[in-house]
Amino acid sequence: MRVAVTGAAYVALPKSKLPTNATDNWDPAFTDVGWISDDGITESNSTDATEIKGWQGGQTVRKVISSSEMTFAFTAIETSKTVLELYHKGSKVSTTSGKSVLAIKSPGPDRRIFGFDVIDGSNHIRIVIPDGEVTETGDITYKGDEAVAYELTITAYPGADGTVAYKYSDDGSWTGTTTPPA
Repeated sequence: MRVAVTGAAYVALPKSKLPTNATDNWDPAFTDVGWISDDGITESNSTDATEIKGWQGGQTVRKVISSSEMTFAFTAIETSKTVLELYHKGSKVSTTSGKSVLAIKSPGPDRRIFGFDVIDGSNHIRIVIPDGEVTETGDITYKGDEAVAYELTITAYPGADGTVAYKYSDDGSWTGTTTPPA
């Protein structure tokens, strides 16, 4: 049985060096997103299919997948430059004389590389999304008895070969692992 006891979320600009296994250090281009709520990270896969029915009896004879999507959602509970810029797509934090400002702009495209480490005791799973984007955000609540939280949903986009993510494990129980293109 696997239990995701702890982990981390990372982000880097496109074309940064991708990890190729579960245990090597992340390239310095990756930034740790920081604290994540105790809900952890949720991976979701959804598909839409069109049913093709036969004329004889109206039976379903085939289903054609018309769309599919893989998303990862988590709630960051640390207010940092990285989190603010992910939550407010296209906006940048600037700091002058020790004071920071976030000029919030209308959201625009902001594709990046995302990664997650999931730790269960001595087992380590690493998930790498070579082309992803924050496509949904939740409301921010400023309240005295709760952490300021930033709900983020990342959509993983397919590469030229259709791959949307890579998963690596260090426990030796998987076979046929694929290495991402250089």
